[in-house]
Parts: sequence; C-alpha cells; structure tokens
Amino acid sequence: MFRLEGKVAVITGAARGIGAETARVFREAGAIVVTWDVADGADARVDVTDPVAVAKAVADVAKTHGRIDILVNNAGILRDAQLVKVRDGEIQGGMSAAEFDAVISVNLRGVFVCTQAVAPTMIRQRAGRILNVSSVVGLYGNFGQTNYVASKAGIIGMTKVWARELGPRGITVNAVAPGFIGTEMVRQMPEKILATMVERTPVRRLGEPKDVAYAYLYLASDEASFVNGAVLSVDGGVVVGT
Repeated sequence: MFRLEGKVAVITGAARGIGAETARVFREAGAIVVTWDVADGADARVDVTDPVAVAKAVADVAKTHGRIDILVNNAGILRDAQLVKVRDGEIQGGMSAAEFDAVISVNLRGVFVCTQAVAPTMIRQRAGRILNVSSVVGLYGNFGQTNYVASKAGIIGMTKVWARELGPRGITVNAVAPGFIGTEMVRQMPEKILATMVERTPVRRLGEPKDVAYAYLYLASDEASFVNGAVLSVDGGVVVGT
C-alpha cells in the first residue's frame, strides 16, 4: 500500500526539514522526485513567488519526465512579530508591512503560483495530486503570527476551492496541518520553548518530519483517491494557546 511507482512528484521548499524528508519517503515509495528550493540542496533553484521561474521549472520537469503527478507545496517562511507590541504600557512597534508581505508572498502567493503553473499538465493527464502545507495555527491562531496564520488559513481556503474546481478533472487537492515538528530549526530553540511545545501536545513529544511526510505519502497515493478538500492535522492533538 501507499506506493508511488513511476509517479513524478515536485516538492517545493525541499532543501531541508519536512520537504527533504518528504522527498526521501516519496523516493522510497517509488516516485521520481524533483525538489525545488531557493537554498542549496535541491534539484533546482526555484523562487516560488516568481511566475516566470516557476513556469520554466514546470516546463523542464514535464519535458524531462513527460508528466507531473504530484505537487507538494511545502515552501514557507516565518517573520514573527506582534501586531502591536506593548511594553510597560507603551507602544514599542509591531509587525512591519514588509514582514507581513514577505510571508504572504512565499507561503500563500507561492502556493497559488506553483499550483496554477502545474494544474494544466495535470488537467491534460486527467489525474493529479496537489498537497498544500498549512499549519495547526491556521486552524486555531497563534500569538505573534498574524502573517503566518493568515497565510496558512488562506491555504486551507484555497485548498477547498481547488478541490471543487479541479476534482472533476481527476485532480484531488488536500492540505496537511502540522503541529510542533522537531525540524533542525525547531530543535535549536531554547529548551524552555521546546518544553512548552511538548506540554501543549497530548502525546507528549514533538512530531518528526517523517510524521508529516507519511501523511503526504498517503494523500499522494491511489488509496486516497476519494479524499478531496480535506485538512489532515498531524499534530499529536496539540492545543495552541497564547
């Protein structure tokens, strides 16, 4: 079960973390995987916010492999800040417009750009899987993450729209909402913050990148052919608070 033999998958933001682990899991399942990232370590340097660069990258994959069966929209960034920061009763600044725009551009617009570029190939094939990375905070909100939460909630909305639009064309569109995942970046956080993450997670551990990768694997497989427009939480039952 959950094999991807001969399927061609494109994974964005795959130089490290969840994206890199998803590429590994997909390859083990038999897929031909092409990874994109702006950082070293991916098969191609692709800026997901640049429609011209994305269109060229899609054309390259289609020319080389003849098709694109799976798109995993995994690329994302953080620029955390409070909407308005107050200290000792005084306003101390807040999230800048540049910080807001940067996160929306990569996390939300990038998903739109990549999906719009890949969808025509899948439509011609009358088959495809589009998987979008949301977040538990997109469902529940989180302190200091106006931009990130907006992007992840927006992804859920787009997922449901595209499930309706593309479903009749043989393409399913689903989202995964990870909780606190122990990527290399997360594990470098202070012990106190890591302990708080674990405390908020009923299974009492951080998730591993493979936990998310296997969720992607299921949704990309033939066994998930009737799952469309879903948001699969991979969060250990996390409760996000202030």
